[in-house]
Amino acid sequence: MVSIHLDAVGGVAGDMFVGAMLDALPDLRSRVLGDAAAVLPPGIGEPRLEEVGNGGIRAFRFGLVADRSAGSAKETTFAVLAARIGAAQLTDGTATQAVAILRILAEAEARIHRVAIDHVHFHEIADWDSLLDVVAAGSIAAALVGARWSVSSLPRGGGTVRTAHGALPVPAPATAMILEGFEWHDDGIPGERVTPTGAAILRHLVGERLRGPAGRLRSSGSGAGARDLPAVPNILRALVFEYASAPAEDRVTLVCFEIDDMTGEEIGVAADRLRDVPGVLDVTIEQCWGKKGRPVQSFRVVARPDATDLVASRCFEETSTIGLRVDERSRIILRRQVTNLDEVGVKTVFRPGVGATHKVESDEVRGANLAERRRHKQKIEDKAK
Repeated sequence: MVSIHLDAVGGVAGDMFVGAMLDALPDLRSRVLGDAAAVLPPGIGEPRLEEVGNGGIRAFRFGLVADRSAGSAKETTFAVLAARIGAAQLTDGTATQAVAILRILAEAEARIHRVAIDHVHFHEIADWDSLLDVVAAGSIAAALVGARWSVSSLPRGGGTVRTAHGALPVPAPATAMILEGFEWHDDGIPGERVTPTGAAILRHLVGERLRGPAGRLRSSGSGAGARDLPAVPNILRALVFEYASAPAEDRVTLVCFEIDDMTGEEIGVAADRLRDVPGVLDVTIEQCWGKKGRPVQSFRVVARPDATDLVASRCFEETSTIGLRVDERSRIILRRQVTNLDEVGVKTVFRPGVGATHKVESDEVRGANLAERRRHKQKIEDKAK
């Protein structure tokens, strides 16, 4: 499991977040830069990640190497930008995460300007490089699904910021609305320190403002802002920690019964149908000896408690049993997730004190073996011809 703490030394902006994360987790660079490039129209330019210095600190700056003659993004309503993101060839999950970040911005702007969300115009992200920040952040979020995020107190800044609506106070109204409930401080340095895009990323990732990193420090990275600040580096620092995933506890229902008058074929079909019932987690069958010395098949159906009535009904429909034993129990489970590796489903289980273990899903193995048998059969038939 990964815990990421964002240390807002100089502030938070979209490009600072992307730079910090790609510094801390360089394995994500190819994915994120590819997604950022995919959302751009031909001839606009290309995303760039470069190492720079800010306040004496090595950091990375993310941005667009643009052909300025190509101009800015013209239609910048939420609906248009969301459609552009959805139509781009992005890695799995990126579009969903990016549009979610964009929606946070749109909802804040809609409330402030009292317009429908689809009619919100993103004047402040009208340039293509600003749209890149949203997509790149969405790519990072999609790559780190399940990570825990926290953030330090945020620098408030001061003065005003120039926008399409004129000079607005800092933090900008959208930023202040998005980050209601977050902690702020005044370090005496004026200017816009947290941008609306940076605020939307924080709200999307940090959520309930989980406080404090924990675990073993795995890596760190710094993302540079666009200007120099007096007294402090204008950077956002990302600290990546690893920690063990504690087992979770939940409740399940056990439905048990025995069968002594069904054929093996009937039992196999019944078991498959019971496994397909919504809410069923597992079905196991054991060979036992019942009354009068008869061999019996003992069914054990594990289901979610809210599916108990449906499971009981289907047990009576699919088998010859005339009675069920129903018992609700607690269970302790480890966190697991399924990801695709080279188009093969791999289950990862997080074990306390051990770390992550990986295993190819049984359905994938079964499918691969079946495909291999079919190819072998076809080769034999081709040779016979």
